[in-house]
Amino acid sequence: MENADPHLPPSPLPYKLLLKCPSGLFPEQVSVDFSASYDRTPHPDTEVENTISETWDRRIGENPSLYNGEKFRYGGHVLYKHGDSNQVSHVCLQLGLTDYRNFIGTNLNNLWEKFLLPAEDDSIRCQHTSSPLGNGAVVETSDKKIIVLQRSNNVGEFPGHIVFPGGHPEPHEIGILAHQHENDSTDSRHINKKVSQEMFDSIIREVVEEIGVPATSLSNPVFIGISRRELNVRPAAFFFINCNLESREIQQLYCNAQDSYESTHLYFVSRNELENMTSKMPGCHSGGFALYTLMLEASNGI
Repeated sequence: MENADPHLPPSPLPYKLLLKCPSGLFPEQVSVDFSASYDRTPHPDTEVENTISETWDRRIGENPSLYNGEKFRYGGHVLYKHGDSNQVSHVCLQLGLTDYRNFIGTNLNNLWEKFLLPAEDDSIRCQHTSSPLGNGAVVETSDKKIIVLQRSNNVGEFPGHIVFPGGHPEPHEIGILAHQHENDSTDSRHINKKVSQEMFDSIIREVVEEIGVPATSLSNPVFIGISRRELNVRPAAFFFINCNLESREIQQLYCNAQDSYESTHLYFVSRNELENMTSKMPGCHSGGFALYTLMLEASNGI
């Protein structure tokens, strides 16, 4: 007896892969165009726009410790490929500036779908959402296990869910608090380079802080793409990193991790076990697993 009706359409995926780089890209292959032109556009309906303040004020009332820090906003990307092949040789990320208040008030608003426009192009569809670019790392140990965390119940997004280690690239880490010097091409190039480097530096920082491993145990991150969860259109950049420590060593270090309060358990799993865990992940992290799978297929010549 069959369990599923073959005439029914398959369940929609909880994510969309906005950018796939299965061969993996190194820092010199990833650039950034950081500009106010990629900032969020206010919604023309003032009633919808006003719900941002209402939502933020309500959340502050529930949790006074919330902090309105700046984040990089994902506005799109430009791909460059090797000749006539489909292999990506370089990507330019188009990033603006947003903040946590606008993220809470648009993407995490109960009315988040009202901020979307009916368009196929994501940069148009999501132009009224904050869409801060998160990040995540698929970290493989020396004994060939993948590291995932179970989020604690006091975090703002997806408490109790299984996730890859990650967080956000942070504007304040490189001294950016607002857009400046856009008319000065030399300053603009310098800022773009700093932002691009922060994409890679930040994921190492997140892994160190959340798992407790020393940075010297980690390989240089390889950028494998961007996943966006369908629920409240949240994008995240994903990286692959090797760790030269075994699972048992990492487990001991995790006890003293700086941000261990953000999670309750650390798991070391095989690829097959990880695949079975994707239903317990936020959509963007399920997409991170899909990007990892594409990387493995590319490396195996599939």
